[in-house]
Amino acid sequence: LDWPEGSSDSLSSGGSDSDDSVYKVLLLGAPGVGKSALARIFGGVEEGPDAEAAGHTYDRCITVDGEEASLMVYDIWDQDGGHWLPGHCMAMGDAYVIVYSVTDKGSFEKASELRVQLRRARQTDDVPIILVGNKSDLVRSREVSVDEGRACAVVFDCKFIETSAALHHNVQALFEGVVRQIRLRRDSKEANARRQAGTRRRESLGKKAKRFLGRIVARNSRKMAFRAKSKSCHDLSVL
Repeated sequence: LDWPEGSSDSLSSGGSDSDDSVYKVLLLGAPGVGKSALARIFGGVEEGPDAEAAGHTYDRCITVDGEEASLMVYDIWDQDGGHWLPGHCMAMGDAYVIVYSVTDKGSFEKASELRVQLRRARQTDDVPIILVGNKSDLVRSREVSVDEGRACAVVFDCKFIETSAALHHNVQALFEGVVRQIRLRRDSKEANARRQAGTRRRESLGKKAKRFLGRIVARNSRKMAFRAKSKSCHDLSVL
């Protein structure tokens, strides 16, 4: 990945947990979907003794839209023999990444269940939730289509992205998207508008025209409006 060198620490009870400048990100999902692989890629400790020594928490500073952000990624769901209670996990995050495997329909259904549980646990909080279909490289083994993942994200009002931890595909985009989603909710409208203006300046004229026309068409058709929302759930730079 193109991120600068970061650090990874084992989970501790003190320190940055109370620091609002550090974004706490929880990885949720069924066993075997690749949560740990995604977390280790983020932490830069994929293989060898460093991966074992890192425990289940990874902290790193990354630059997103020209501004630095500190993330603490917790891979503690179903870890340590159930030491971390589900209720605690669902209460401590600034953002949640719900992971399923595109090769396992059961893990996709589990992800939907977790989204419902998370909604109940954080009813009054506008907390970012990103649904992640991992193992997108296993094309022949796929059981969950992109359209199914996208439709689920629209129904449950969250963002959606497919990744491949094996190929490092979209992993950086995922965690940068997490930062953007948190900022959109926490920062002032002026700060977010400034960031979006910088992003749009880098867009081609064709992309701008396509986005504008899409909004006009969506206003005239309920079905097209659903499609527009379905498409926007892929865009981790907007609410």
